[in-house]
Amino acid sequence: MKQQLTNYLKHLFFTALGAIALFILFGLLSGKSIKHSRNNLVDKWNNEGPYVFFKNDSVLSVNYIKGDSEKGFEGINKEYNTDSTPSLNCYYPLDSTSFNFGLNLDFKIPGSIYSDSQKILAISDIESNYKTFRDFLINSRVVDERLNWTFGKNHLVLLGDFIDRSYFSTQVLWFIYKLEQDAKSKGGNVHYILGNHEIMNMQGDHRFAKLKYHHIASILGRKQFEFYGKNSFLGRWLESKNTMELINGNLFVHAGISPQIKDMNIELDEMNQLIRANYFTPYYRKLNREKNEDLLIDSQTAPYWYRGYFYSDLSHEKVKHGLDQFGAKTVVVGHTIQSEVNRKYNGKVIGIDVKHPADHYEYFPKIESEGLLIENGNYYRILANGKAIELK
Repeated sequence: MKQQLTNYLKHLFFTALGAIALFILFGLLSGKSIKHSRNNLVDKWNNEGPYVFFKNDSVLSVNYIKGDSEKGFEGINKEYNTDSTPSLNCYYPLDSTSFNFGLNLDFKIPGSIYSDSQKILAISDIESNYKTFRDFLINSRVVDERLNWTFGKNHLVLLGDFIDRSYFSTQVLWFIYKLEQDAKSKGGNVHYILGNHEIMNMQGDHRFAKLKYHHIASILGRKQFEFYGKNSFLGRWLESKNTMELINGNLFVHAGISPQIKDMNIELDEMNQLIRANYFTPYYRKLNREKNEDLLIDSQTAPYWYRGYFYSDLSHEKVKHGLDQFGAKTVVVGHTIQSEVNRKYNGKVIGIDVKHPADHYEYFPKIESEGLLIENGNYYRILANGKAIELK
């Protein structure tokens, strides 16, 4: 009896072991990775910031977090006149690095259409992973090891959802802000196209943000929605951004163009403005709202929400018609995750949202970022090490 029980337990053990092995193998063959070795430095908030608010029309309040979970935290505040250009520092705890940048209160709305012969590098859906983003740009020769802009007069397109889900939204946003200033000084362009997550946070929807930001708001004596509200520096900066831009004949939009808005007889600038007017207002079915405006901000048809290129049975003609209204030869989108950067619909749609590695985990097998390079009319999948593979 004892031997039978022993044999049964052995059989049960090896069956379970085999099932686990098969489960892992299936996951790996289907492109899944196992994350492990969480870096607990994500929970260290000393030097976190800056969080910048308009105290009034003439005074800026700049805030940092000091302390630790054992001794306690406090918010450090310093005020500056809005006509000054203070130099601020942003710290990243996982490798104890930081970068400096100056504040410029001139929030100019960028153009919607660009036409030149410069290169375009695009990446999307970084989701608060600062190191992943930074290292990709270094390897793609957009910045050097000291984060100096080295991309000349070319275009860097950031296709939305750069915040939420991970721990470094603040670092990512200030890094983009720094890149934008540095590129401009060298004749280049950073195009920050807003996605649904940027707009959700501007509207006070923080369901995908880490709890860290709820606690930091409390330490600073504020509510979380204030981080991207109308009285925050980042909120006003984000408000100036577009959701759609046409660059050298390529339409860049976070999610896509729904066939329902293909017949709108309005220009790209006007579309951007209609959407911008609703950045701080959560969507609801408003009585007597104009149909055009409603379609542009609805969670099914908005250019920052639409998923039809990947989840609907669209015809090539419908996709082409959607691009023809903008004079675009192709549309580049993020939002819907792909196994790799790829082209669909006879090359008319390029999906660039891939699963980027989270800063605070290791993966087995290793996963890496990808982006898109457009150069001399050719399209390339850019790997994390900077290698370019032409898309056919």
